[in-house]
Amino acid sequence: MTQLALTIARRARLAGQMKQGVAIIPTATELARNADSNFPFRFDSSFFYLTAFPEPDAIVVIVAGPQPMSILFCREKDPEREIWDGYRYGPEAAKAKFGFDEAWPLAEMDQRIPEILHHQSCLYSAFGVDASWDQRVSGWLQATRRLSVRAHVGPTELRDWRTLVDEMRLIKDEQELGVMRRAAAISGDAHVRAMRFAKPGCFEYEVEAELMHEFYRRGSRAPAYGSIVAAGANACVLHYETNNAVLNDGDLLLIDAGCELEGYASDITRTFPVNGKFSGPQRDVYEIVLAAQQAAIDLIRPGALWSDPHLAAVKVLAQGMLDLKWLEGSLDAVIESEAYRQFYMHQTGHWLGLDVHDVGDYKQQDSWRALQPGMVMTVEPGLYVRPTDKVPEAFWHIGIRIEDDVAITTTGHDVLTAGTPKTIADIEATMATR
Repeated sequence: MTQLALTIARRARLAGQMKQGVAIIPTATELARNADSNFPFRFDSSFFYLTAFPEPDAIVVIVAGPQPMSILFCREKDPEREIWDGYRYGPEAAKAKFGFDEAWPLAEMDQRIPEILHHQSCLYSAFGVDASWDQRVSGWLQATRRLSVRAHVGPTELRDWRTLVDEMRLIKDEQELGVMRRAAAISGDAHVRAMRFAKPGCFEYEVEAELMHEFYRRGSRAPAYGSIVAAGANACVLHYETNNAVLNDGDLLLIDAGCELEGYASDITRTFPVNGKFSGPQRDVYEIVLAAQQAAIDLIRPGALWSDPHLAAVKVLAQGMLDLKWLEGSLDAVIESEAYRQFYMHQTGHWLGLDVHDVGDYKQQDSWRALQPGMVMTVEPGLYVRPTDKVPEAFWHIGIRIEDDVAITTTGHDVLTAGTPKTIADIEATMATR
């Protein structure tokens, strides 16, 4: 199925689930960085999922009911601005290219949207996200009611379209999975490039530059999130992004980085020794984290609960802490008291898709949801050892996380990032080719 056919089908599916009413879904706007410079524009993920339209400041209106419609409001053609900023589709070309029933200039929104809402009973919007957007929607509702002086018209019910679209996005189709496999391959090769580049004396930002080089060289124009390149003690800071420290002989280097490709994220973490050889304590901790990750991945299949991989990883990690004498007591007691959280304080994964922490509920009616084919999740256990008198000094400042992207299939799972080295033997062999 072509991209055009997919987005048309998604809009039709959303309209079918709405049954009646109107959904108004905006994309992102351009934001000023400084003076005459903007931040690189990145579309709103749900808007892009439904439209594939790449320009800023656009709005899609989905009308449900007996005669469903999809309407785009976008910037007009402007030859003068195109000289400076590049091509704009304009309403006429956008309608044809992206399969809308109608497309109108942004300047006509305040006139046309109240007319669209006039005979609709329900309005879907993302309430509470942006106060200025809520105010604009409120203005359209007021304008709708002013269209009739004799009787109340317009929506009497307000709903949030995200409850429907988030669930749609949670299950990836084959086209989406194909893009995510390509993103995973690019990111995996970038991690290999980093392993072969890193050495004592270079800086974290130099390693980050190698990642970005591979992303750009392979067609990705941006990382999916701020890359974490954390040497030594920095690896014990979960969201470290300063990336300006020197790599020392004997350090581990934790890299959490993935590219974005055609809007879709990849997310890989690998941890390796800067000098190419794991020390004894580093090896001991690494093997525990690797075993925890494998225990989690082994449980990923249709029908398994979202919580199952996490619980499996926690059990292995907690037992490892006991074996290394970091904690005392029974395994059950360590897990029940959450004493393990001193060294492992985050969940084992998250949904992955158009957002690196993708949309979709993890629970349904207070119960962990069952995994289904088409879902994609990360699996990323770790251990982070800050100085403490309960742990031998040889383990201090060791931070290790191993993360892969896993798609649920009809028969089990598919590790999209399986080609990225992660065993001690494979990492050391890769680094030996520097």
